[in-house]
Amino acid sequence: MNVKILLEYDGTAYCGWQRQKNALSIQEVLETAISTITGEKVNVIGSGRTDAGVHALGQVANFKTNTRIPIDKLPYAINSKLPEDIVVKHAEQVAEDFHARFCAKSKIYTYTIYNSKFPSPLLRKYSYFYSKPLDINAMKRAAEKLVGIHDFKAFMASGRPVKSTVRHLQRLEVVQNGDIVKLEIQANGFLYNMARIIAGTLLDVGIGKKDADEMTSIIKSKDRNCAGKTLPPEGLCLVKVIY
Repeated sequence: MNVKILLEYDGTAYCGWQRQKNALSIQEVLETAISTITGEKVNVIGSGRTDAGVHALGQVANFKTNTRIPIDKLPYAINSKLPEDIVVKHAEQVAEDFHARFCAKSKIYTYTIYNSKFPSPLLRKYSYFYSKPLDINAMKRAAEKLVGIHDFKAFMASGRPVKSTVRHLQRLEVVQNGDIVKLEIQANGFLYNMARIIAGTLLDVGIGKKDADEMTSIIKSKDRNCAGKTLPPEGLCLVKVIY
């Protein structure tokens, strides 16, 4: 049967989702745990490759298995073999042709900025600390200009070639709650480091380094050097995958 699972994980200790030869990945740990309880060699397909240090509240994956473990008991069985920083929250049987990556319609990420005079020891692994005041209204205006179907080549880091750099950025909101500034980003797909570069560009607007109206020209430039820096991974979290 084809099993779809919902995952939450703290990415701090891992090289990212994808299995690598010389570093520990979420995929490897998960495949090892599932193989241990099923006695099968399994290939776990994720909805996307979160990078090193990136977290997930709602990562989705699927794998094929012949296990006789009841589907409602499967999360408990898998979790018994997983470390504390990875948890399977739900499992269900899906159609044989379901593919966690190719069937996804869109994904929602959040990027969290901790904007305060002093850093927070409790939030240091889950946010980017920035001590100077931010112009939230300017960041919101800039965000609006990025929404839509655009060529986001200027917001892509080199290293992962793709057929097309056009993406549909469906929603980009800047939400402030006290010292927490959260960027909520929904798109039909993300280029390599796209969310973190968008966050870095909006931060530049917030500190007055860039103007909100520059977003259009940055998109048109297709030049990575025109956008902001890539913010660190710890502030990024995959919140939901929509099918």
